[in-house]
Amino acid sequence: MTPQSAQTAEPHALIVGAGLAGVQTAVQLREAGWSGPVTVVGAEAHPPYDRPPLSKAVLTGKAEGSTFEVDFAALDVELHLGRQVSALRPDRRVIETDAGEVPYDRLVVATGSEPLLLPGAEGVPGVHLLRTLDDARALRPVLAEARPVVVVGAGWIGAEFTTAAREMGCPVTVVEAGGQPLAGALPPEVAAPMRQWYAEAGAELRTGVAVTAVRPGEVELADGTVLSADAVVVGIGSRPATGWLAGSGVELGQDGAVLVDEWLRTSVPDVYAVGDCASFPSRRYGRRLLVHHWDNALQGPRSVALDMVGGDSGQAVDSAVEPYDPVPYFWSEQFGRFIQFAGHPGEGEELLWRGDPGGASWSVCWLREGRLTALLAVGRPRDLAQGRRLIERGAGLDRRLAEDPAVPLKKAASAAGGR
Repeated sequence: MTPQSAQTAEPHALIVGAGLAGVQTAVQLREAGWSGPVTVVGAEAHPPYDRPPLSKAVLTGKAEGSTFEVDFAALDVELHLGRQVSALRPDRRVIETDAGEVPYDRLVVATGSEPLLLPGAEGVPGVHLLRTLDDARALRPVLAEARPVVVVGAGWIGAEFTTAAREMGCPVTVVEAGGQPLAGALPPEVAAPMRQWYAEAGAELRTGVAVTAVRPGEVELADGTVLSADAVVVGIGSRPATGWLAGSGVELGQDGAVLVDEWLRTSVPDVYAVGDCASFPSRRYGRRLLVHHWDNALQGPRSVALDMVGGDSGQAVDSAVEPYDPVPYFWSEQFGRFIQFAGHPGEGEELLWRGDPGGASWSVCWLREGRLTALLAVGRPRDLAQGRRLIERGAGLDRRLAEDPAVPLKKAASAAGGR
């Protein structure tokens, strides 16, 4: 097969991945004026859907799904669903799938991430992941019947699932190999107050102990404890879903992420990457960022679309499109709390607390040389909204004012002369 542009005289944009990043890329291409064919290839047979509701409304049966409200026909976007992609052949400008080759003129890799599997648990009855719509639906009977559950991993997904399971009356034990919840995601002193949240919800949290074996109906821990479980939910992290790019010439990092430039272009001409699978250089933080969160998948597609449309029109895109360098942002709803995080903290940064972390609402700021680089807000959305703007500006904070939770962050920044 040859690229569709050979027949239409207009370049064909092919997007691999039908999650938020892939769907938004298709939408943004049309909004930016891309007039050529647009095709989205997705691995799942379901119409494209949003993932955050899976651990909430879909899991508990309050919603059947979370299909995107996008009229693909009106946008003249062709969907190829239920197709597994196996390889990229840039020399022939095609991707290989289980249903045959698909040609492209411009390619966008938006395959996201895939969950890490618990060694020895593959194929064991009753072991679940929570990544797809089918995963959420498979777990519904467990929650509906209030069965005992063991959750492996006290990260964001583990906490959200535990919240839903306890609301439905399931006995829940959470096992975390790290010393506290969100080990590796937050410093111990910031994560420590979250331990109590599990206790308040009636969930047992076991930290500092690894799982050594999973058998039907039980989980064995490194300390010899054997836990009974009708279901085991594994949430121990994820990795970029980029194995299909092996041998393509697309440069990957040690973590498997696609290494893109500041306009989300890969090392192969006319191939872009966006969302969970792409590592981009941040001038703001002076390092590459791999962001596995919804907001990154929402924002990146606009940069891709503008660069693709500008490049196709022959414009000087590098000067016309700003480099992609957002302030990372995400949120989580767990144990009756709304948690928001903005920024990207680095090693050795100062922590500044706003409010009592044992209370219902508090925030913590990360400062480098007096300037705000990141902020975690628990039940304080105003702190997050103001803090996110201050991070974008590289603003400094007056510590005395910032430590007072009654003082707006923007006032603390003004007092410090933040630009």
